[in-house]
Amino acid sequence: MDLRKLKTLIDLVSESNVSELEITEAEGKVRIVKGGPAALPAAPLAAAAPVVVAAPAVAAPAAVAAPAPAAEPQGHVVKSPMVGTFYRASSPGAAPFVELGSVVKEGDTVCIIEAMKILNEIEADKSGTITQILVENGQAVEYGQPLFVIA
Repeated sequence: MDLRKLKTLIDLVSESNVSELEITEAEGKVRIVKGGPAALPAAPLAAAAPVVVAAPAVAAPAAVAAPAPAAEPQGHVVKSPMVGTFYRASSPGAAPFVELGSVVKEGDTVCIIEAMKILNEIEADKSGTITQILVENGQAVEYGQPLFVIA
């Protein structure tokens, strides 16, 4: 199981009412348990984060740090219309669709989100200049997650 899939599963467990999730695939088994104050008394700061227990066949990160809350973006925010993996370019060696400072018109492609092996082009829904790119290339994104800020 790749790291992106594992991070997506951790995010799903942490944002839902599910307290435990176990997935078995050909290369191994992953069990994700949402921790609580009673589950981790020695680490009160880590209590809100899910605990990952992996079989030896699967390499799993020891901890996934939550991003620090950012200041409210100024301008129009382009949000993800779906859950998937964010890509800035059409292929690994290609130039990104947009960079900081790029001028876009409504309807211009700004990124791709891969969902269920389908590449979906995401278009700017407003004309302007890209002032912030809020997601890293290859990062899993959620529905409604801010991707870009256009001023």
